[in-house]
Amino acid sequence: MTIPRILRSRSVLIAVGAWLAVAAVSSTGVWNLLELRGFDLWSRVAVRPVADAGITIVGIDESSFGELQQQWPWPRSVHGRLVDALTKAGAAVIAFDIVFAEPSVPEEDAAFAQAIFNAGPVVLAGDLATQENAYADQVIQVEPLHALKEAGGIKGLAAVNLDNDMVLRRVPQDSEAFWRVVLRQDPRPERRAAADRAVDEQTFIRYAGPDHSFPYVSYYQALDPDTFLPRDSLKGRVVLIGRDVKASPEPGAPQPDMFASPFSAATGQLTPGVEFHANAIATMMTASEIRPLGRLAWLAIAAAIIGIAAWAMRHWRPITSAVVAVLLSLAWLGGSFGLFAYGDRWLPAFGPLVGVTLVYVAQGGTAFLTEQARRRQIKAAFGYYVSPAVVEQLVAHPERLKLGGERRVLTILFNDLAGFTTLAETLAAEETARILNEHLTAMTTIVLESGGTVDKFIGDAVMAFWNAPLDEPEHALKACQAAIAMQADLARRRADLGNVDLRMRVGIATGSVIVGNMGSNTRFDYSAIGDHVNLAARLENVNKVYGTSTLVAASTIEMVNGRVPHRLVDRVRVKGKSEPVAVFTLDADPAVVAISDKAIEAYRQQDWDRSTTHWQSLLELSPNDPIATVYLKRIPDLRSQLRAADWDGSVALEKM
Repeated sequence: MTIPRILRSRSVLIAVGAWLAVAAVSSTGVWNLLELRGFDLWSRVAVRPVADAGITIVGIDESSFGELQQQWPWPRSVHGRLVDALTKAGAAVIAFDIVFAEPSVPEEDAAFAQAIFNAGPVVLAGDLATQENAYADQVIQVEPLHALKEAGGIKGLAAVNLDNDMVLRRVPQDSEAFWRVVLRQDPRPERRAAADRAVDEQTFIRYAGPDHSFPYVSYYQALDPDTFLPRDSLKGRVVLIGRDVKASPEPGAPQPDMFASPFSAATGQLTPGVEFHANAIATMMTASEIRPLGRLAWLAIAAAIIGIAAWAMRHWRPITSAVVAVLLSLAWLGGSFGLFAYGDRWLPAFGPLVGVTLVYVAQGGTAFLTEQARRRQIKAAFGYYVSPAVVEQLVAHPERLKLGGERRVLTILFNDLAGFTTLAETLAAEETARILNEHLTAMTTIVLESGGTVDKFIGDAVMAFWNAPLDEPEHALKACQAAIAMQADLARRRADLGNVDLRMRVGIATGSVIVGNMGSNTRFDYSAIGDHVNLAARLENVNKVYGTSTLVAASTIEMVNGRVPHRLVDRVRVKGKSEPVAVFTLDADPAVVAISDKAIEAYRQQDWDRSTTHWQSLLELSPNDPIATVYLKRIPDLRSQLRAADWDGSVALEKM
């Protein structure tokens, strides 16, 4: 069973891996705490003021302790006086976030109970306590004093659930939760209806702000509102009474009712427990509770974000990919914030951000490894065929190497040893291999030092070209100079071998060819193909006709532009070419070149006598000139043949 190509894509594998990592880590407790920090951040940024929620907090604060000059717990008759004052001021609901579970002085309890009886709805806090015994830990409810309940006090369970980082974020679920009971006592129908809103453990409070975001009055002021408070400032309001002290007023007393909220990390301040209840009441009353998106939906969105990141970074560019990562992260954060602020939904933000980061790191890492592999591939593919300097340039700029073939103008060189087979028959195999290896090493060195590329070895023959894979503007000149160096090197080694009959034929041509990877994906063969490759190979063989060592096509000589001494040899039509090609040999004797040019000019004009005279003069100057010998043998046959007026002097070499 084959895997579809898309599933084998590097980007797809990276995206899947990043998503699986995010999905796995997001289910851990440590990660959930991290995401809750994100919830806290959005809570601080997306604050909705609730100054008009109709809630006032009466704080049992330091100033009230100073005014009342009473130790805690205060006599309950004082609380009775407060209930009377709040009732007279027109409070809609009075709620104590104080647990009155134990009896005190009977007269004090009776005074407080009478005030509750005379008042409207009064909510008294209940709590949960854990009792340990030999068998198990038992959770029991701590009820308000029975006499207070008989007088009309209504229990509201004030217990809270702290997250593992000791921060209060969630709306209490209990049917007798303090916020529910308070709303049930409100005379306004819409608020009573809000008391029955469904909540679960994933329902979060939308905090109105840091501590003291609700209207506060001191306890002593609420005892005498006519003196200390504006007229009707408590009328129709839900009044919550609770402790608001930063430290316990009595040595050894329990620490005050203070908790960490989503704002505490920024402000360094705790929030009074009574204000937590105020936030819960306001949240449920205004239907602004925060609910997290379902896990499946969250994972689907995370998969989309991670997939987009992997696709956008598939063509790795560090800066571009970083910009993509930043933009996707900002888009995700913007969407998460928008849903929180305006849709009352919480999208945990860190998971997809980590996913995008993992994609960036993975794409960068795999791109680096791929680049290293490509560098090794380039070095392996070209290290033996081009100079180390060229290899380093290809490694630094692999885009210059277009695999699969491209059309370029190259100068191609073929050389072949003549007489090597005969020599090899007289030598031991080891000596033959040594001589051949020395020859090929010398040829390779000359090619590489001149900036060329060794295409292949064919027995004792070498194919090389210039102007690929990197640009070489002087490719024709470099090839000609390499040919001269090759002949000089062979002459030196021939002398070392005792002047054996060992010669080298070289053919050079310049033109447009296809160069690139001509093999398969598993066998890299950087080579060139085309008519001019074939022409260079045939010119190497044509040397046999003229007795020359090097033949160069006119296309190469034109590019050399006189910078290498050369001599016209003939116009030939080789196999596969319908048009004649002017060919030259590399010759450094100006006198020989001058006489040869005159002889060929007369030859093409069919002035056989004048051409013969020039060739004979050339032989006097250079008795062993092979080109003159070829023409002097050819002219007698041509004298007896009728030639057309447009005869161009070319010769057909169909077997070459």
